[in-house]
This record gives sequence, C-alpha cells and structure tokens, in this order.
Amino acid sequence: MSEKLKIKLSIANRVYPLTIDPSQEEGLRKAAQKIEAMIKQFEQSYSVRDKQDVLAMCALQFASQAEQKVIDTDHTSEEVEKRLIALDQLLKEHNSA
Repeated sequence: MSEKLKIKLSIANRVYPLTIDPSQEEGLRKAAQKIEAMIKQFEQSYSVRDKQDVLAMCALQFASQAEQKVIDTDHTSEEVEKRLIALDQLLKEHNSA
C-alpha cells in the first residue's frame, strides 16, 4: 500500500488541506489551476465579486462540460454502431452472392 501524501490546494482564496494518493497529485493541482483560471475569467468578464457566485458558475461550467462529453460520446457511439451495422450488412450481401 502506498504512502499517503498531504498537500494544500488554494481555491478562491481558501486553503484546502488534502490527504491523497501520490498518483492523484498532478490531477488535483491541475484541476485547482483550472478552477482559479475560470474564477479569474468570470470575475473579469462578468464583474462578479461574490466568491460563492463565481464558484457556482465554475461548478456549472465543469458539470456542463462533463455532461456534453457524455452526450457527444453517446452520439459518436450511435454513429459507429450504425456504420458497423451497414458494413455488416454489406459483408452479408457480399458473402451470399
């Protein structure tokens, strides 16, 4: 069992101490950086100063991106399935000829 790592992440001017697996560190630090960048973008673009509002907007943005990826993946899977069915049909027609 690997040793746990204690790190501190700063998000919206608050420090969050975490105990994590070392393999999680890079992802968590990058996520915190993305959140900070998004906070800055929302504050500049929309003149939002309330951190709770900004964090809610960030959460909505990340959640909508995740949902859109699921929708896009489902759509891609449907398209691939249609193409495979069409190829299968062509192969069956070719083999029966």
